Amino acid sequence: MEHSAMSPKKVVLTGPLAVHGPGFAAELHRQGFAPLSAEHQVRLAAHLSRWMQAQCVEVAQLTTGRVDEFLLERRATHTNRYSHRSLRTLLGFLNELGVLPEEAPVAPTPIEVVVAGFEGYQVRERGLLQRTAAAQASRVQRFLDQYCPPGGIEDLSTAEVTAALLAEGTDHAVSSVKRLGYTLRSFLGYAFLTGLIDRDLSGASIPIRAHQPSLLPIGISRQQTTALLAACDRHTVVGRRDYAVILLLVRLGLRATEVARLHLDDLDWHHGEITVRGKGRRDERMPLPSEVGEALADYLMRARPSDAPELRTVFLAVRAPRRPMDRVTVSSMIGRVCERAGLEPIGAHLLRHTLGEAMIRAEVPLSSIGQVLRHHDPLTTANYARVDVHRLRDLARPWPARTLANMAGAVR
Repeated sequence: MEHSAMSPKKVVLTGPLAVHGPGFAAELHRQGFAPLSAEHQVRLAAHLSRWMQAQCVEVAQLTTGRVDEFLLERRATHTNRYSHRSLRTLLGFLNELGVLPEEAPVAPTPIEVVVAGFEGYQVRERGLLQRTAAAQASRVQRFLDQYCPPGGIEDLSTAEVTAALLAEGTDHAVSSVKRLGYTLRSFLGYAFLTGLIDRDLSGASIPIRAHQPSLLPIGISRQQTTALLAACDRHTVVGRRDYAVILLLVRLGLRATEVARLHLDDLDWHHGEITVRGKGRRDERMPLPSEVGEALADYLMRARPSDAPELRTVFLAVRAPRRPMDRVTVSSMIGRVCERAGLEPIGAHLLRHTLGEAMIRAEVPLSSIGQVLRHHDPLTTANYARVDVHRLRDLARPWPARTLANMAGAVR
């Protein structure tokens, strides 16, 4: 079967998947794939279909195991697109059609059940992001796989916790040990709370101390901020999106995650307000400055794809498939803009610090700064008071001239 939707080249799709070729091409177009990227996807589908025909595998028999067999053969003959990720779009399309076989789920092990329960608790009760909870669950899984006693989780003791932290410290950075430490502390508290263990072992995971960097200014200057914004070409789709994102970071102090979470319904144009979905499921309304509002309107009206009405997040990734931006893509985008602006790469949180430091220099009260940055601990806001170097110099006492002269004489 020849596929007419592919441009500039045609792709011949034969075998069991041929009947789904037109629908798959339409789905690729709907998800925003460029013609060449769509052609690569259909060529991969054609290769899979030929393999299925040679192996006498029908679509209803395309299990995960058979996909693994195909990828193993493809790795031997191709240098790209030989992973499960490369087939994600095709398999997702076939799964939506309901033509793939229903595979019986593998029964989870007792440890996997515990880890899944902990991950769900972190999301439901503590308000963690799914990505953060999954990362913590992965650390707990690794800990239990290596250190869980033969008698099960109920036999855990401080010895296993200490051994895990010491082993982590032998070949990992201090930051990795700290992450494992607070994850274990949280998990052990959860295990005691839910009755998995009969004693609270969370104290066994002692806080890991690391050298604290200087709290002197870490934000960027006003000139650098201007250069960063100027590096966004607002005549392009990408430039309009990047400009709006950076303005949200430097003018409102949003976190990268908060930018990614922003929904169309969070923009109240009538009242000039924006709802920020912050940490711990705290939603807070903030005034929307005209500069930021104009950038958002420009992006929404002239750059945001209109062929994905089911996606309600404000910012979408430019590359197909159509999907919301996440925290990682926001940070990566800032890095690319920095490169165009001739600046050293910076993170999204640095732009948040830039706003806090600018307010300190403008002598805005700390309480007001805490409200803008949505701090729930005044001590967090107090750290910004240490960044005004010029005002700190005013507090420094001059060195006594007589003492300086005596010291010079002693040296001679």
